[in-house]
Amino acid sequence: MAGWMWLRCVLGPHLQRVHRSPDQSRLEDRAGRRQGWKYQPRSVEKHTDSILGWASALWSLSYYSSPLLLCYLYRKGYICSTKLVPVSQYVGTVLVCLLGVACLRGWGRWKNSEYLQFISILEETKKNHSPANKNKLRCYDFDFSFWPVDFSWTEVSNPKQSKAGVSLLKPEPRIRGAADGVLHSVRTLPCHIISFLIAHSFGRRMLYPGSVGLLQKALRPMLQQGQAKLIEEFDGQRNKLVACDGNEIDTMFVDRRRDGGQDGQTLVICCEGNAGFYEVGCMNTPLEGGYSVLGWNHPGFGGSTGVPFPQNEANAMDVVIQYAIHKLGFQLSDIVIYAWSIGGFTASWAVMSYPEIQSVVLDASFDDLLPLALKVMPDSWRPLVQHTVRQYMNLNNAEQLLKYQGPVLLIRRTRDEIITTTGPEDIMSNRGNDLLLKLLQFRYPKIMTDEGVRVVRQWLGASNYMEEESVYSGYEVDDDWCVSVLQSYQADRDVLFPWSVGEDMTLEGRRQLALFLARKYMRNFETTHCTPLPASEFHSPWRL
Repeated sequence: MAGWMWLRCVLGPHLQRVHRSPDQSRLEDRAGRRQGWKYQPRSVEKHTDSILGWASALWSLSYYSSPLLLCYLYRKGYICSTKLVPVSQYVGTVLVCLLGVACLRGWGRWKNSEYLQFISILEETKKNHSPANKNKLRCYDFDFSFWPVDFSWTEVSNPKQSKAGVSLLKPEPRIRGAADGVLHSVRTLPCHIISFLIAHSFGRRMLYPGSVGLLQKALRPMLQQGQAKLIEEFDGQRNKLVACDGNEIDTMFVDRRRDGGQDGQTLVICCEGNAGFYEVGCMNTPLEGGYSVLGWNHPGFGGSTGVPFPQNEANAMDVVIQYAIHKLGFQLSDIVIYAWSIGGFTASWAVMSYPEIQSVVLDASFDDLLPLALKVMPDSWRPLVQHTVRQYMNLNNAEQLLKYQGPVLLIRRTRDEIITTTGPEDIMSNRGNDLLLKLLQFRYPKIMTDEGVRVVRQWLGASNYMEEESVYSGYEVDDDWCVSVLQSYQADRDVLFPWSVGEDMTLEGRRQLALFLARKYMRNFETTHCTPLPASEFHSPWRL
């Protein structure tokens, strides 16, 4: 029995923090607001864990620098049979030593009563996934790969229908003749190969730097602190979801329905940016506003597994929504999707695929990835960049958003340095402008004629509130008249977009409606891209 317990300690996860005592009920903990404490390993466990941590860091560094390292070794003549044999012996010796260190760490854990209590609870929860056992396990913060599965896509979906992943909008293929198609495929084969290599090497890591292991190691103390705050101060519940592609998705749910407020009955699902984690990301904005909140990490971020390609992202978003409906008990009409930056892709996919969702708020997001990718790459690479983005990283936010009929709010950062194609001083190069224009042109084509687009662009050129009001008042926009026109149209005709309102209207009337709609669909926030959005700036989208 003792030997079996020692073996479980050797193979067990790294324990980081104890949020509360497993013997203390959650109600007692909420009443007392007792803070958790960092797990204190004994000296043997502490030193052996440090050695294994350094070994893991060196392995990560060697992995990312392996192409350069292999080239160097080849040029020096080390990659040959006579050199590889002694090197393999050294590597084997190091592995044996590390195995011994791991056994010593297990012995140190075995001597720690706090770790023994944790590993016993973990093993019991794996055998019996009861709510009582799960509540005890939630008292601990440990390696998420050991966390039991809380919800799987197979519980509500048909595996035969979903095994290949959820549906995405694909770029339309060019129509070619049979012979021309074969010749074109042969000529473009090198481009396809290079695109694949770029997308699966540095391209994906440039697009989603938060998936880089070394960056996550550097951010780990901050992420652990943020997670402790969500669990200990907000009574957050961490859960593991399994998407249809097999990726495990790390989520955090804060339930405000018991607080009695109206906002707590609404669930805000948060979609983070390309280096954002729910522990320290945009999840805090709706939390401060009193909403129930469900945050999740991209595939390859934090405790989530996989890599953040568009298909995997959409699969993850799908299982998060299914979990909110079937396990948390929310209706689609009670769910708001809130996204920051690149999270606009999964947010727009969600409202396209689940049109009954109440509304969507996109903060500092863009219409399409391609213009932003072309901005950072050499002009000579343009055809290659276009093919790579469209084939492997097609974040077509605007195209997806146009499929949604519900309320939309866009938040534009007036000094945004990330989603501008020239620089933060040129507000007209902000791709959020293009997202707004495409949305308005689709929903109100008779209003957004050339003149409508011109006045909206003039309004978008305002870099502060005073300039914005000057443009708005300059065209003498009558808000009450605009509302009455739109309500009259909505009452007499089919309410599905696109609308033909403004078809028989004067030029002045279309200008007023264009500016009125622009200000209802977009709000300016005078700051940079990465500044957290205050709760006071988080509003429900406009409804007619």
